[in-house]
Amino acid sequence: MSPQSSEQAGRIMAAEMAEQPAVLRRILEQGSPRIRAVAQEIAARRPRFVLLTARGTSDNAALYAKYLLEIRLGLPCGLASMSTTTAYGARPDLRDVLVITVSQSGGSPDLVDSTKAAREAGAITLAVTNNPDSPLAAVSEHHIDILAGPEKALPATKTYTASLLSLYLFAEGLRGGDGAEAAPLPGLAAELLARGAEVKQLASRYRFAERMVITSRGYGYPTAKEAALKLMETSYIPALSYSGADLLHGPLAMVDNISPVIAVVTDGKGGEALQPVLDRLRGRGADLVVIGPREQVAAASAGFELPTADVPEELQPILEIIPLQLLAYEVTIARGQDPDAPRALAKVTETH
Repeated sequence: MSPQSSEQAGRIMAAEMAEQPAVLRRILEQGSPRIRAVAQEIAARRPRFVLLTARGTSDNAALYAKYLLEIRLGLPCGLASMSTTTAYGARPDLRDVLVITVSQSGGSPDLVDSTKAAREAGAITLAVTNNPDSPLAAVSEHHIDILAGPEKALPATKTYTASLLSLYLFAEGLRGGDGAEAAPLPGLAAELLARGAEVKQLASRYRFAERMVITSRGYGYPTAKEAALKLMETSYIPALSYSGADLLHGPLAMVDNISPVIAVVTDGKGGEALQPVLDRLRGRGADLVVIGPREQVAAASAGFELPTADVPEELQPILEIIPLQLLAYEVTIARGQDPDAPRALAKVTETH
């Protein structure tokens, strides 16, 4: 990388990460009434099941919605396999099923086609996008605009946290809540972004990493998957994400004292469920870094403390991912690469 390009590397991603407090505030102040109205319209139709449809980063946001809807509303949820419709032509009976399609651009043909087919099969369809004029929004019965503004860097950052907050407010709207507990998030996000120097120091551990493992449980599991995706698409480090429970069912064997492991520890039941996994990792001498509450960070090799004391567990993923976005950025810069433009990737991925 030339000196000039080195100075410019990551400039767009850094700017978009920095926008996240403002985006979260915009959703709470401007988007919340519309999200609540959509939720009320859908709640009146009493869906019996939810299918979540997405790809990539949006798929991790959809997984977060699955936890929200199943835990807080008791609505069973599944993650759709779009090829059953788009490649095999299946037409399941989707009457009284809510199909939520999450997509930053709303432009991928398989998302559009599968949503259109779901609507024709009787589903209630909801698109959650950053583009109200997209083909996906056009074929969906309902739409939520995540209000993140244009995102130019290939790695999605602000659209991910915007999707999480929008889905949280939607889930709260379904159960008649107003989402007031989310009010502190913009300020807390700003505090996390101001701690970039801590993340840069942490990133030095991974400059020469050949692989990484990221694990969590409960609400933190989508964060682990999204963090792994960010590290792979920016720094090209093979980053494997596992539920803590799945990690114990075999993959733990590959962890040794030179294998970096990042544990995302939510402050709540998910963190409690992850504790036996953390104990096993320490027992194997793993290079363990914890993203989570103070007491968990203190017991690890290193970590990043999150402000979780007054934040409900279901909202912590919106904060957890921010230092991990910063980590992916800093590791990539340290390896002499440009996180704005990962090789072989396009902003709108047109899968069929």
